[in-house]
Amino acid sequence: MLDNQTPLVEMRNISISFGGIHAVDNASVELYPGEVVALLGHNGAGKSTLIKILSGAYKRDGGDILINGEPAEIGNPRDAKKYGIETIYQTLAVADNVDAAANLYLGRELRTPWGTLDDVAMEAKAREVMGRLNPNFRRFKEPVKALSGGQRQSVAIARAILFNARILIMDEPTAALGPQETAQVGELIKQLKREGIGIFLISHDIHDVFDLADRVSVMKNGQVVGHARTEDVTKDEVLGMIILGKVPPKAIPGPGAMQMA
Repeated sequence: MLDNQTPLVEMRNISISFGGIHAVDNASVELYPGEVVALLGHNGAGKSTLIKILSGAYKRDGGDILINGEPAEIGNPRDAKKYGIETIYQTLAVADNVDAAANLYLGRELRTPWGTLDDVAMEAKAREVMGRLNPNFRRFKEPVKALSGGQRQSVAIARAILFNARILIMDEPTAALGPQETAQVGELIKQLKREGIGIFLISHDIHDVFDLADRVSVMKNGQVVGHARTEDVTKDEVLGMIILGKVPPKAIPGPGAMQMA
């Protein structure tokens, strides 16, 4: 990344404990505009907990969060949204029985001067946002349950960026998708990057990570093992970071790196 560029997100020395167990211990990660950073690690490594602190689901015990270089107070999900942080969970939180436009405005519906739902305005805006993300999307009038997994993902992402998300957290976005739909989500992510949106990607699929991410940050036992640009490391080296905490030569070690004798 450019030295003079301000990160969208800096999480510095973040810690949180549950019942005396350090779920996240002195962890630091950063994310720049138009960048995808994959957070990797076994279950229980701390990556999901770290991200839940950013999304407002958990309150940190220690450390600092900076958004665009300014200290951010994030105590709940509403605070996170205020800073342009949106999370797209693996279990897509979409309403199956209504169409794409209704999903985009769920809980934030547009109304006419007479107080009725402004379906025309909501559909027009839905078409505009979906057109940016997925120009081939045509099924605006159908309930979301009739859409494919990739199309449902498009709706969930469109809802986030409609309300000016600048920082997206994507939790296993391709977990339940076939190869064609996985490619579709890859295209969506490339479009978001072009718009300067930063993405934290949580994924267990190492192939996905190398296809989509610019950098990886690996966690183990609540600590950051290290960070690396995907072009500087191999898949085997990343697996070595995840399993052993072993940091390859071109990666930057963190507090959780295995100490070499």
